[in-house]
Amino acid sequence: MTEGAIRILLVDDHAIVREGYRAVLQKQPGLRVVAEAEDGAEAYRLYKAEQPDLTIMDLTLPGIGGIEAIRRIRQWDAAARILVFTMHQNAAFAVQAIRAGARGYVTKTSPPETLLRAVRDVLAGRIALSPDIDHELALSRLAEEPVAADMLTAREFEVLRLLLAERRTEEIAALLHLSPKTVANLHSQIKGKLGVGSDIELVRLALRQGLLAEAGR
Repeated sequence: MTEGAIRILLVDDHAIVREGYRAVLQKQPGLRVVAEAEDGAEAYRLYKAEQPDLTIMDLTLPGIGGIEAIRRIRQWDAAARILVFTMHQNAAFAVQAIRAGARGYVTKTSPPETLLRAVRDVLAGRIALSPDIDHELALSRLAEEPVAADMLTAREFEVLRLLLAERRTEEIAALLHLSPKTVANLHSQIKGKLGVGSDIELVRLALRQGLLAEAGR
């Protein structure tokens, strides 16, 4: 490995996707992928083992999602530099990823140059957003009802994502290392913050805000 190269942890659950983006990144002078993970728990373990300069992470991962993985990494290392690279084009996911500690958010529909520019920006300490997400964030500010991304904490948003993916309380508790009672309390808090009185209303709000389709990706 080149002396002084930027060390990157690449997190995506598809090996062929990691292979493609590893090739793109390593064509750039001074960038080296030193570790790869296919789920959030492995990303957390590898981050602690390798302590990379930059983590590039998808949000849709087996087990705990990318937002929860970001939250755990930043809890362990407040200086961690994390760039989200995902198919999620909903502004709510970008808001929550940044709130959890990510320093950039780029969609996979963006050209490679956008990803590479975001890498440089995050390494330089700047927030990086792909243009489509910047646009979505601007539109989301015009919403007339409570926006989930604005109202919920990163932990609450992760519970909401898992609820929308039809995970049972016990499953969510096991994934997030919480008690079932805590998950049930968070479930109630989510409905209270979003001003809905039932799970049916919660699903309807998620549909209106484009969260239901995104939760299953």
